Formats: sequence, structure tokens, C-alpha cells
Amino acid sequence: MSIEQKRNLVTSIPGPKSQELQKHRLEHVGHGVGTTLPVFIDSAHGAILVDVDGNQLIDMGSGIGVTTIGHTNPDVVKAVTEQVAKLTHTLFTVTPYSPYVEVCEILNRHMPGKFVKRSALFNSGAEAVENAIKLARKFTKRNEIAVFDHAYHGRTNLTMAMNFKNMPYADGFGPFASSVTHVPMSYPFHDPAGMTGEEAATRAITYMEKRIGGNNLAAVVIEPIQGEGGFVVPAPGFLRTLSAWTKANGIVLVADEVQAGIARTGKWFASEHEEGFEPDLMTIAKGIAGGMPISAVTGRAEIMDSSHPGGIGGTFGGNPVSAAAAVAVLKQIEAGGVLEKASHIESVMKPRLLAMKEKYQVIGDVRGRGAMLALEFVKPGTREPNSAAVDAVIKHSHQNGVVVLNAGTYGNVIRFLPSLAISDELLRDALDVVEAGIASL
Repeated sequence: MSIEQKRNLVTSIPGPKSQELQKHRLEHVGHGVGTTLPVFIDSAHGAILVDVDGNQLIDMGSGIGVTTIGHTNPDVVKAVTEQVAKLTHTLFTVTPYSPYVEVCEILNRHMPGKFVKRSALFNSGAEAVENAIKLARKFTKRNEIAVFDHAYHGRTNLTMAMNFKNMPYADGFGPFASSVTHVPMSYPFHDPAGMTGEEAATRAITYMEKRIGGNNLAAVVIEPIQGEGGFVVPAPGFLRTLSAWTKANGIVLVADEVQAGIARTGKWFASEHEEGFEPDLMTIAKGIAGGMPISAVTGRAEIMDSSHPGGIGGTFGGNPVSAAAAVAVLKQIEAGGVLEKASHIESVMKPRLLAMKEKYQVIGDVRGRGAMLALEFVKPGTREPNSAAVDAVIKHSHQNGVVVLNAGTYGNVIRFLPSLAISDELLRDALDVVEAGIASL
């Protein structure tokens, strides 16, 4: 597919055709399925979305971190096309096929940790989290789960209980799964001044020991960089201290890498940024297959093997077409250049974002790693959340052809998840639009 990598607006946003389709959508699609931007996309390539009115938008969200390798990546398109003509389904637990095994082999090779690893494939990030919890409970013969403030893990019953934020993910959908406890997270921008990562970890560990008891915990689940919570990067030492404590107490440490993993932060997994942090299991999804639905749990062989045959699986888990797409993505990362591109994006974006922070008092914090960066907005002169500013900047960006997303417990964070196929020119153009929105406040 050939789409010029350039922002180009030919109508207002949303255009007339999108407006008509939105009316049709509201007649036929359940209203609980929300829409951030009611613009109907017809095609996409690289970092550009083309809507039904012919507008070309810069995609700074990548489907919330899914099309990391770029829209309609040629290798992914080729792999999917070839696979769909050969085999679309058998169910791996009935009659297996090679692409499933190949995905597992590559993930096992790149998960950090000097131990034997195995993997299992599923459909979504939430499903991966559910199965990681199942395996942790089966392995430890314990029930309790600890998660962190500002966390997000999915929209299933168990993962809704694991989320920190009630609205919109859980409101009115209870009762929820039990045996889940939320504990304090390291949030450097809002923690007491001077609090180290080790001190923040001690605070969390003390809470778990007193509130739950280490001997009762099956798993501690943490995002190495929080996603929906606002791209919170814990202070150095937090993850390492937490890892040492879980190991000493026989607790399975699960790193939720659904949003931060698969090259997004400049490494295979965000967990690799802190030396001494060694998860037992990882949950993986989003960027793994260039837009095709697939997820994984990868981790210690003894934990992955703890289930009886048939206890782990699912009808569509590791579907042949999605698995072929994942192999195409993972092989491109292995070939080199992809991790470096994520780091390069940070080198282009972060200085510009920091300059905005110096210029505009409404920006309280700049954070993130690689191509996973965020601005936290505050009421000037305070650290109070400013969601109204975020809403205004996002509206301005959308109307001017740049797709950006909000995040954060208080809705006061703009997050950037650009495709690694994006050019420096598109990045600068997108940031020009965002800054114009901030200046207009």
C-alpha cells in the first residue's frame, strides 16, 4: 500500500462521510462501545490514517500501542496473506501448527532471566493477565493477588477488580473477583519529595505484609511502566526491591508488559530498564502482531508447566493467522533497527516535550521511555490534575489531523504512542499541532 506520509486535511474533522457513518453506527452498535474520535478510517500505512473523507491524519496512538511496527507493514501483510490462504484455524489444543510454536520460541528467547522459559498464547491482554493469575495460583497453591494504585489490566471480571480506576472500566459491572488488594505505587511526580525507589518499595511491601501477609500471596502484578494510569515510570530501585522481596517470599512476580513491551520503550521489554528486576511471568499483547489479535504469557518453565493439560488454552488462542503476523513482527525486531528507532523517537520527542514544560506552566511532568512518552497537565502553580486542559488540547489536535490519546487516573495526561515507522518530519509536525493547542489555552 502506498500512502504519502504526510498530514493532509481536505474537510473538517470529522468530515461529512464520517458524520453520516457515525449516525449509522449509533443505530446499530451498542452505546457502551465508546469512540474517542468519530472519524471512520478507510485505510492506513506507516504512521498515517486515511479516513473515508480523504483526510490524512498522523497517528500518535497506534491503536493504543498495537501497530508499533507501523500500519500495513509489508512483512506482516505478506505473512497474513500467505497464512490465510493455507490455514485459518484448527485449535492448537486439538491439532497444533508451527507458527504458534515459533512465536513461543522467539518470546522465550528474549524474555530476560537466566532460567528455562515456556509460553502459551491467547487473544487479548486481559486474557493473558487472567491466565498468568491462574498459573500463579496453581503453582503456589495460594489465592491472594496484589496490584498497584493507578494500574490497568483489562475489562474482564478479574481484571476489572485489578484495575485502580472505577470509571469507565468497572462502574456498575460488579460484583468483582475477590482476593485482590491494591497497594501504593511509586509515582515520582506525586510522591513525597526525595522519596527513593527503595523507600517507595518498602512502603508497598510493608502494606502487603500487614494487609495480606507475604505467605498468602500467589502473585504481585505490576506494569513496569503504567499504561492507562498515565505512563508512570517508577523511581529507580522500586522494581528491583520489589523483585527481591517476592523472590524471598515465594511469590510469583508478574510483569504486565501488554502496553510497554515488544520494542515500545527501546528494549524488547520495559522490565529490562531496571537491573535486578526479574519477573517470573510476563503478559504480552498489543504490539506483538502488527494489529492482529494475539497475546501471550511467557515465563519460568516450572510455573508455565504447573497446570494440568487442558487447564490453559482457548478456542482462538494463538490463531494461525495471528501467529504468522506475530512471527513477522518479532523477526523484524530480531533483525535489528527497531529498538534503535524507538530510542531515536525519544531523542526527537523528549527534548521538545521538556521545552514545552519549561514554557507552559500547565505542564507538570514529562515522562516515559522510547516511543512511550507522556505529558501530565496540572493547574498552574500546583500539582492538581487539569483534565480540562487535556480535553482542550486533544480536541485541538484531532481537529487539526493529529490523533493523540489521554490517560491517567484523573484524565490529566496526554500519552504518545507513535508507530516506529514514523518519520522525524511527521513527529515534528504532530508536536507543532499539539503545542499550538497548548499555547491556545
